[in-house]
Amino acid sequence: MVKYLFILLFSFSAFLLNAQVINPKHTFNIELGLPNGFVNKPFKNIMQGLVNVAPYYQYKLNKQFVVGLGVRYAYFAINEFKVPKPTYGGMHSGGIFVKAGWERFHTEHFATEIGLKFGYTQNYFVTDRNDSLGLNPVQVNSTYLEPSFGLILTADERSSYRLVVSYAFQGFGFRPDLIGLETFGGYNPADFNKVTSFLIVGFGYTYYFKSKN
Repeated sequence: MVKYLFILLFSFSAFLLNAQVINPKHTFNIELGLPNGFVNKPFKNIMQGLVNVAPYYQYKLNKQFVVGLGVRYAYFAINEFKVPKPTYGGMHSGGIFVKAGWERFHTEHFATEIGLKFGYTQNYFVTDRNDSLGLNPVQVNSTYLEPSFGLILTADERSSYRLVVSYAFQGFGFRPDLIGLETFGGYNPADFNKVTSFLIVGFGYTYYFKSKN
């Protein structure tokens, strides 16, 4: 999958011969990716990432350093083949974040960015089993940390596209009882204390607001 994402992103380079140098102060950005669980074994096996989206405003402090503010949403569905009893539903995760980053244009058309989003999320586990227990939804609040790396190609002086790879850390450990299961599901309870985290691979779009002279 990652191979095809790289091919698609760099196909834009064929249209960049007439691109201009851009160095705006204000931008609107949106990132859309596919999240995949890591580290916490129950979360990795049981919860299947479907979408992660993050729109945000960004301001460039100088030629390379940027800061931003935005919101994010992710959804993970329960993999019905990985639970001991039929369970349907998923986890909705929404939050706000502040971003700090380093962005550098290496040529007129190509730039790289290293960033860090950090903030707060509310996670809602909505399942049929929680509903039968009168606990729907089960809510878990947590801190949020997401380092990222982006490859950026300009389309014109007002927009660019990027390939983004990031790794998100949620400040809680996933447990089967959050989705209404009454057993450990064959997992070692020690795994429940491991941080809930996921790798995100996706695309981003940036709109550059015209700078005032």
